[in-house]
Amino acid sequence: MSALEIRNIHKRYGQVETLKGIDIALESGEFLVLLGSSGCGKSTLLNIIAGLAEPSGGDVLIGERSVLGAHPKDRDIAMVFQSYALYPNMNVARNIGFGLEMRKSPAAEREKAVRETARLLQIENLLDRKPSQLSGGQRQRVAIGRALVRNPRVFLFDEPLSNLDAKLRMEMRTELKRLHQMLKTTVVYVTHDQIEAMTLATRIAVMRDGRIEQLGTPEEIYDRPATLYVAGFVGSPPMNILDAETTGNGLKLYGCDDILPLPPRFESVAPAGRRVKVGIRPEALRLAATDTPGARLTARVEVVELTGPELVTTAALGGQRITACLPPRTALTTGSAHAFTFDETALHLFDAESGRSLLSG
Repeated sequence: MSALEIRNIHKRYGQVETLKGIDIALESGEFLVLLGSSGCGKSTLLNIIAGLAEPSGGDVLIGERSVLGAHPKDRDIAMVFQSYALYPNMNVARNIGFGLEMRKSPAAEREKAVRETARLLQIENLLDRKPSQLSGGQRQRVAIGRALVRNPRVFLFDEPLSNLDAKLRMEMRTELKRLHQMLKTTVVYVTHDQIEAMTLATRIAVMRDGRIEQLGTPEEIYDRPATLYVAGFVGSPPMNILDAETTGNGLKLYGCDDILPLPPRFESVAPAGRRVKVGIRPEALRLAATDTPGARLTARVEVVELTGPELVTTAALGGQRITACLPPRTALTTGSAHAFTFDETALHLFDAESGRSLLSG
């Protein structure tokens, strides 16, 4: 039984259509991340699930029951906001248990639930404090606790970590992952942060202009992007995209003399004369020795950036550029020419006009 089903959801504001037919079925215990840039429709979709906005068409089912028209409190959901939304005049214990208090839960049951939730979140020592006495990470834990204590069918998170600094975001990602693995909760999580999406999700819906560009596991999204948009959006640094044309000899890159061999899996979908976009992830590139067999790209180094664990190198390839993530002790100098190689399994091909992967059907 699906915990949450979104059926052909549309949303219009006058003549502007912000959601253009969204279909997702979420099984119990899944962690779905809605990923996309600002304005893609992900928060609008979350608000429709929550009951904070009504769709212009389609249906939302929670536990196989349509919730269209139902008040948010009657949908068996809990929502965690970006702004925490804690009551400043209440201590942590009452903030966590306030929803239960409003539902007239017995005081003994309420206190037990609050303490169990605080134990899970490791904030038992904070129950008597006010929000103003807490750090950002602690406030976020309280906001999550307020949702957890109700034990709803679906949890909704609207960019909950965006107000935290980098170190706290990493800590809270780990905390959310731990809680999900422990409790097997069903989650819909909105973010524009691909690291959050890749580390937290069981499935990712990459959204663009009110549509789902690709829906799949983090591995599928990263290893087999269905479109150029997904390939460029997911990955840091993003995938290298090079203009090319198929020839009888392989792939001729525009603006340089390099010709790459065409992997056998593309032979039936890339006849000679087809304009394509060649995709190669930066971490798939490595420096080629003189006798290294296989595909080679000869490029002139323009920028070298040491991040600590890797050396991010930008190099000119004729009129195009590539980025390579190399071992940190790699000896490179700006202006020098080097040959880069990669395994043919790392190569992606996209249609130059539609932007769709040639292997996506």
